[in-house]
Amino acid sequence: MKKIILAAIFILSGVLSALAQETQTVTVEFNGMKSDKGDLYIALYNSEDSFLKKPLKGTIAKVIDKKATVVFKDIAIGTYAISAFHDANNNKKMDTNFFGIPKEPIGISNDATGFMGPPKYKNAKFKVLKNIKLSIKIN
Repeated sequence: MKKIILAAIFILSGVLSALAQETQTVTVEFNGMKSDKGDLYIALYNSEDSFLKKPLKGTIAKVIDKKATVVFKDIAIGTYAISAFHDANNNKKMDTNFFGIPKEPIGISNDATGFMGPPKYKNAKFKVLKNIKLSIKIN
């Protein structure tokens, strides 16, 4: 009897471990760019504390026909947000004015916008429970 219970515990722990490590794919389509010049810089965040500060993952995409698509692989089930900016002058940084307001086109998941400051995580966040596809407007 002990062997059966022990075997069941091992099997159950293996199944739970496999479920906990399940990862998903997040595909993001960006549109609204006014030109194909420069690259699109994209950041994926997994918490309110890190939002717009320290991304979990980041990538750079080429703009083709005023659109870009990126795929984030191996994303754990959870809550995330995305920010992006179109480096139209190709200087590899987001240009801002004296007040820190972006001079280059930006986009945030859920097309969230800020009022008197940057967008809030609560407006940009989305859940990843399975493979998903998002669309973000860059303006």
